[in-house]
Order: sequence, then C-alpha cells, then structure tokens
Amino acid sequence: MRVFRGFHHPGIAPACALTIGNFDGVHRGHQAMIALMRSEAEQRGVASCVLTFEPHPRDFFAQRAHRPELAPSRVATLRDKLADLKRCGVEQTVILPFDAHMSSLSPQAFIENVLVQGLKAQYVLVGDDFKFGAQRAGDYAFLDIAASALPARQQFDVARMNSYEVHGLRVSSSAVRQALAEGRMMDAARLLGHPYHVTGHVVHGRKLGRELGFKTLNLRIAHNQPATTGIFVVRVMGLGAEPLAGVANLGRRPSLDAQDVNGGRVLLETHCLDWPQDLGPEGAYGKIIRVELLHKLHDEIKYDSLDALKQGIARDCEAARAFF
Repeated sequence: MRVFRGFHHPGIAPACALTIGNFDGVHRGHQAMIALMRSEAEQRGVASCVLTFEPHPRDFFAQRAHRPELAPSRVATLRDKLADLKRCGVEQTVILPFDAHMSSLSPQAFIENVLVQGLKAQYVLVGDDFKFGAQRAGDYAFLDIAASALPARQQFDVARMNSYEVHGLRVSSSAVRQALAEGRMMDAARLLGHPYHVTGHVVHGRKLGRELGFKTLNLRIAHNQPATTGIFVVRVMGLGAEPLAGVANLGRRPSLDAQDVNGGRVLLETHCLDWPQDLGPEGAYGKIIRVELLHKLHDEIKYDSLDALKQGIARDCEAARAFF
C-alpha cells in the first residue's frame, strides 16, 4: 500500500475509487465499505483509495477551543490504522492534515479541490452518516448532486453504504470506544473482527520491571486519551515464530513517581509470562511488536509501596496464566 501525506505527489494514482473517513479502528463496517470500494475500483480499472485525516477533526476542534475533554479517545494509532488498511487490500491511502484551512473548506470547495483536482476520483463511497465541509454542511445528497453538476470529464459516481450491524448492534468507532472503555474486550473484538491490539517499537524505560523481577516491553502511546486503560491479559506478536502470553498495564502507572523517566506518559508495559531465552535481556529493544489485549483483569491500582506493587503484578500473572 502506498501512503501519501497530501495529494501533491508524483506517485499518486491518476484516478481512483475512493472512500472517506477517520477510520479510527478499522472495524467490520469499515472493512465492508473497503471491500465494496475495492470491487468498484477493479471494475473501473483504477486504484482503490482511502482518504483519511490526521489529527482526528474532533482533536483539532477540541484543541482550538482549549477544551481537551472534547477530544475523543483514540482506538488506534496511525501505525495501526495504516496496517489495518493495508490488510484490507487498499492500494493507496492519502492522509490530509486536518487544520484551520481544511476545517474552513466549503463542501463545494472540498469536492473541487480534494476529490476532483487532488484525487481525480471516479467513484466515491460514503457511509450513511457522512458529513463534510465547513460546519459539516455537506452530506451524501449534496455530494451526489454536486458530482453530477460538474463538467462531464470531472463527474464521478457517488454511492452510500447503509449501517453495518453485528447481532443487531450498529458497528461504529463509537461502539468500539464504548466497549473498550467498559473493558468488554470480546465485544470490541466482535466489532473489529479481530482482538484489539497496539503496535509499536519497544523503547527503554526506567528498568524498574527487571528490579521487581518482571521485565517489561514498553510501547509509548502518542495520544493522551487511549480508548482503554487498565491491566490486561495479552498476546505478543513479533518476538518469535509463536505468540507469547503475557500481562500488560496500559495507562500512566499511578504507583510510580511523576518524575519517573516516563512520568505522565501513556505507556503499554507488557510482561511476557515466559521470556524467549534466545532474545537475551536486551534483545527486544527497537523491535516492532503487536500486543493483543484479550481480557481486562482490572483498572490500574495505586500501590502504597514497591513491595505491594510486586505482589500485585504477581497476582496478575497468576490470573493471566489461569486465563490461558
């Protein structure tokens, strides 16, 4: 999959079939849309393309209003979103910066500047709740009428996909966020079509885990509001041929001093129940791993001492072994 930041690049496809969205957690509804869009791209002999935005538009508006509480929790990192889109068979993803300029584009200007001139769309597929342009003034009906009113050589087909449901529940990023926030990991997996996961480079930390006897793999989470926090039973991919069972803390680690080397950062700290001996004590640093969160054990706990923390981790490890 080719990834472009903006559409002013020589390698971008000369024509495409397109779907548009934030794709925060490429859930089963997104997957169904992408499959339909790819089919239309194949019939037309053009590239399949996803148009997405970074940051999330609600992040931008929350920052501009100085009200961080308005920003949504994030289901996926950009790395995971792109990896999921690639697994869906998308040929090209275009990431547009959502900024003051983008937020002020009228629906008509968005169509002309982005869809026609920028991406040369021949087919555009949107969801039934699709809104676009300044003040979210554009919708499917506006897009359909505006596309047919363009000069003949610029016109494109417009289609709308109805809501995708699983067991009567509408699949959406909001539903995924709610399931994750409530620790319902199996429900989140049903909506996503796979276990919820976080991918990233293993980074150095304070090395406290090894002092306590529980070496951890640390992944930094760029967004300050992850979709879920707590202690989880996990499975780790990327450190060998087979997945590794483990237990992980996702959050800010309330038992540690705020002046800790990672103080205040959101981290995913994973302890493998059985460490691969061939890696050695330092062998995981810099590797890209995927951690699947299978089951939530409990929320983060503030322990009164390192000894209490050590005992708590030991109990979590026992619970994880029992799960497996």
